[in-house]
Amino acid sequence: MAHFRNSLTTIVALSAEPLDVPLREPFAIATGRVTAARNALVRVRLANGVEGIGEAAPFPPSGGETQETALAAVAGMQTLLEGHDVAQWRTLARRLTASFEHQEAARAGVEAAMLDALARSWGIPLYRYFGEATSVIETDITIPIESPEHMRDLARRYAEQGASTLKIKVGADVDDDLDRVLAVVEGAPDCDIMLDGNQGYTPSEALDLLRSLAQEDVAPILFEQPTHRHDLDGLKFVTERAGVPVAADEAVHTAADALRIAKMGAANVINIKLMKSGFAEALDIAAVCRAAHIDLMVGAMMESRLGIVASLSLVAGLGGFRYIDLDTPMLLASDPFLGGYTQEGMVYHLDPSSAGMGVALAEIDNDEDEEDDEEESAEEGASDEEE
Repeated sequence: MAHFRNSLTTIVALSAEPLDVPLREPFAIATGRVTAARNALVRVRLANGVEGIGEAAPFPPSGGETQETALAAVAGMQTLLEGHDVAQWRTLARRLTASFEHQEAARAGVEAAMLDALARSWGIPLYRYFGEATSVIETDITIPIESPEHMRDLARRYAEQGASTLKIKVGADVDDDLDRVLAVVEGAPDCDIMLDGNQGYTPSEALDLLRSLAQEDVAPILFEQPTHRHDLDGLKFVTERAGVPVAADEAVHTAADALRIAKMGAANVINIKLMKSGFAEALDIAAVCRAAHIDLMVGAMMESRLGIVASLSLVAGLGGFRYIDLDTPMLLASDPFLGGYTQEGMVYHLDPSSAGMGVALAEIDNDEDEEDDEEESAEEGASDEEE
């Protein structure tokens, strides 16, 4: 039996359940294709009755985790957390890493739920806990690997919806990718573009694509992870010759990875994703990047509103992120959550009045609405009988 400390913010229960959300359309990148987000909803309940929630979003093509392994990992974390004060979340995060090093998405979901519960207990928004550098954040939106015609149509649609930056998935074949990128530029000529290779190229192929684009007077504002995550020499080779900023994504999961990139000069930008690192490690990665004058980027796996608000809270709290790629709620067919932010085009406005992340399950409110409707129907029926 766990030993519970005499604290209102002691963790008394940790649990997780499947969270499945279909996508509007299949999402293809260089390493795989998905049709739905198969995530996990994590709950942390405190002695004071407050419950925090977080999302674990494993993405098998990139991280190797699955919904099943994430759920099993969270179950295994119960004995490490229950009975401990959530105010010590960074110490608890280190404990989780020691035992579940490779279950990064599961750890991220648990850390998010702990922080949500803590900030709710203290009555402050989570982004304010991290510093409140801003509360307004503009994101890009991503176009997956599809036919050039479909990608052109998506680019045109997103530009009409207010997108100023489009992130284009590449990494399949240089010639085909060239056609895809040019189609996007044709569809949205006023938008900035970023390329995301998702480890799909050799160094020479990455540079071939950039040279071909330059001949068409197309200059991306960023080229993300063109080479395999373990080929840091290849990544450095591209960075030194690209002529555009190059970002490390899959190559960086820890602060030690970021330090290695900085020492080698292997990238100009590092993409921080909570699902690769969790909050505690993300803070350390950001510190390394700032010390090394490496630009900050934030990204996400296939996450719902809940996961995105976690990342938005980190970005808004710390400030200084140059590239924002937090668009995945717009790619889902439905939104299982309410709150956390309001949205205008591609701009998120975080809610300053809600404690924690300010997110709640939409189905809870739907159930309440149904109960209200049933009560109203019963009252109407009683009135009819009286009449």
